[in-house]
Amino acid sequence: MSEKELGQKWDRCLADSAIKFGTGLGLGIVFSVVFFKRRTWPIVFGTGLGLGMAYSNCQNDLKSHYVLHSKVAKEQ
Repeated sequence: MSEKELGQKWDRCLADSAIKFGTGLGLGIVFSVVFFKRRTWPIVFGTGLGLGMAYSNCQNDLKSHYVLHSKVAKEQ
């Protein structure tokens, strides 16, 4: 695996992690305020779910050697 491809995979992982972390945190805050009387467990739960999904996606992305992440036109 070349350094450029590995760098692109890490960039995708970090971007995906930031998005999932932010979304989980945001949804946790909303659910905490609206439904659960400002308790902290929905925030922790949402953030943990986001980070867990990001970790799983990164693990799959870094272990896959032959997956192309671009549109490939099939010639027939």
